[in-house]
Amino acid sequence: DDSLLQCTKQESKDGFDLGFVGKVETVNTAMLESILALGITPVVSPIGTGIGEEADVAYNVNADAAAGRIAGELKASRVLFLTDIAGVLDKEMSLLRSLTVKNIEELIEDETITGGMIPKVNFATSAVQLGVEEAFITDGRIPHALLNQVLGAGDSDGGTIVTV
Repeated sequence: DDSLLQCTKQESKDGFDLGFVGKVETVNTAMLESILALGITPVVSPIGTGIGEEADVAYNVNADAAAGRIAGELKASRVLFLTDIAGVLDKEMSLLRSLTVKNIEELIEDETITGGMIPKVNFATSAVQLGVEEAFITDGRIPHALLNQVLGAGDSDGGTIVTV
């Protein structure tokens, strides 16, 4: 994988050892750009390598973290995150179609966004802060959800768009 995702060991917030879980520190964008220049769409497995003395250590990376970081480093126009709900929901369980980074911070603070959606919106936020134009969180249970987004036909099919 030519050290595509270079990682440091990640610990939980309370300092608990998570084993071989990595936090992406750098992305080998040169390798990805050379593949993309050939007209090939790379399929990335979220496995990273250590850095320096730990270069021979393999780390498991959260797939959303890897996708967001790769998209950000490449300055992609869009990154897609699939979930098993319609997108980001408000307290009444209605879809929030569009959010800014500031909106997300406020919704986490007031506990509108909770649980497993917090890391997903955080990775989307990181991606747009790195230069991605928009991050899209959509329901992977919808037939052709990914294809609709790639083809640009998904704006009417639900999901939440995250921008700066």
